[in-house]
Amino acid sequence: MKENRFFPEIHGNFGFGCMRLPMDGEKVNYEEFSKMADAFIDAGFNYFDTAHGYINGLSETAIRDCVSKRYDRSRFLLTDKLTDPYFKSEADIRPFFMNQLEWCGVDYFDFYLMHAQNKDNYPKYKRCRAYETAFELKKEGYIKHVGISFHDKAEVLDMILTENPDIEIVQIQFNYLDYEDASVESRKVYEVCVKHNKPVLVMEPVKGGSLVNLPEEADKILKDLKGGSNASYAVRFAASFDNMAVVLSGMSNMAQMEDNLSAMKDFKPLDEREMEAVKRVCGVFKGLNMIPCTSCRYCIEESHCPKGIRIPDMFSAYNSNEIFHGWNSGMYYRTAIAEGHGKASDCIKCGKCEKVCPQHLPIRDLLVKVAEKFGD
Repeated sequence: MKENRFFPEIHGNFGFGCMRLPMDGEKVNYEEFSKMADAFIDAGFNYFDTAHGYINGLSETAIRDCVSKRYDRSRFLLTDKLTDPYFKSEADIRPFFMNQLEWCGVDYFDFYLMHAQNKDNYPKYKRCRAYETAFELKKEGYIKHVGISFHDKAEVLDMILTENPDIEIVQIQFNYLDYEDASVESRKVYEVCVKHNKPVLVMEPVKGGSLVNLPEEADKILKDLKGGSNASYAVRFAASFDNMAVVLSGMSNMAQMEDNLSAMKDFKPLDEREMEAVKRVCGVFKGLNMIPCTSCRYCIEESHCPKGIRIPDMFSAYNSNEIFHGWNSGMYYRTAIAEGHGKASDCIKCGKCEKVCPQHLPIRDLLVKVAEKFGD
């Protein structure tokens, strides 16, 4: 395994994103997560990523119980984040940060990121001196490296990095489907990182699973390469660019872990033939009427939809119908509205979900389409 050229303490270029952990109902499956963490560390990797909003706080405590308590601190690196809903003033930040250390069972974070920065929430972080507070915590030894995660247009990132030149690393959404997407601007955002000489952390390399279960035509393109799984091509694509420090993958079972490890333990960038195949897969997707939701669940876990609408589940059912035209997409929709959860037509247009959506989706309008598709 090659040494990480940006941060020598990072082993390799692959990280364990802890937003989609194995679950038993509403609880994290500790036994499965522990086995996955063991496989990850045994393979030589050591970078774990979390945030307080992931699984409503359960991601942090799962890391405490399955990683921090079971491994010496020298065996793993941990990234956490300062997320908008959890502070209202400068005075709130330090106590919240100290709670995060306790929830994760550590004395310091290797990386601490200003979370999901965009043009709307950045002024709040400035007003509350969030960046300054993070660098103060770094001086005190509680943080090794300060960075940001980012969800907006390239020009906004350029502004933030210009105003905060001491930022050490940037986490961006980057995958082959979003590379030239006008709403995500993966390529342009990456190029801003290069311009400012910032190493990059990649999130959503498989776009919330969308690049795993491909439409039949796209699936055949990659299968014909006879070189790996659909996920492996997506993860390797993201890692093939020069400024990529770590590619994160959110894995929820051991099979996904083993598949990713097989692709990244002896990493090789995509060759010319594989890159061409990926471009053809993008062409297939452009011909479909899909909702580009990554199921990050910010819309329901951070905005707290007043009608209890399971927005990502509804969009998944809609996309399943568009791609596969199967009977079971209706079943998925019925599951989404079970147990008293709201229907798509119950949306009151409050817009809370759209304010936190990293993809900047017009969720209120899309819910109208979903309601029409399934007849509610």
